[in-house]
Amino acid sequence: MASSPKISALLLAIIAWFGIILQLSITAENYLNVFSYFTILSNVLVAVSLTCYTLIPDTKLGRYFSSISVQSAIALYIFIVGLVYNLVLRGIWEPKGWQLVADDLLHVITPVLYMLYWLAFMPKGRLIWKDGIVWAYFPLAYLIYSLVRGHLMGWYPYPFLNVTKLGYQKVFINSGLMVIAFVVIGLLLITFNKFLGKKA
Repeated sequence: MASSPKISALLLAIIAWFGIILQLSITAENYLNVFSYFTILSNVLVAVSLTCYTLIPDTKLGRYFSSISVQSAIALYIFIVGLVYNLVLRGIWEPKGWQLVADDLLHVITPVLYMLYWLAFMPKGRLIWKDGIVWAYFPLAYLIYSLVRGHLMGWYPYPFLNVTKLGYQKVFINSGLMVIAFVVIGLLLITFNKFLGKKA
């Protein structure tokens, strides 16, 4: 990562935007479906937050996205994106060509670079335990949205949310496990941040 946080943020924002735009340019799905993937939403959060931080830092939006809690929440979301895709979803299909490039940008490169950015530049020892619960609100809302929209449209963004194939009981179990994973990993991020704060 570049030594300056703003230079690093700008470079990472460009990479994130490129991955999103590339995916939109090559997808055969309608855009509403594309923006129903947690992957896309998390990458958009990375791109928007870093763009606001670098280009409009003194605005209300810039200050909001500059806060350690918000940037750490985004770190949690994009980390989960990389983790779930590479451990669970990567073997389901084999993208080729530009789709492979887009997939790696969205699920590997941006998540890894953002976590490195978070480690390098986030203030240490500033997170509180309550943050770990608050951060779970967005993925919980996403799960509710996905299940309601899936019921209405007959389309689910991920196999583990597909009520048609798995049934509600299995999907609710999967959803509960996902929410627990967000909370646990979020608390681990807070613990790590506090540990670094004590060492500093």
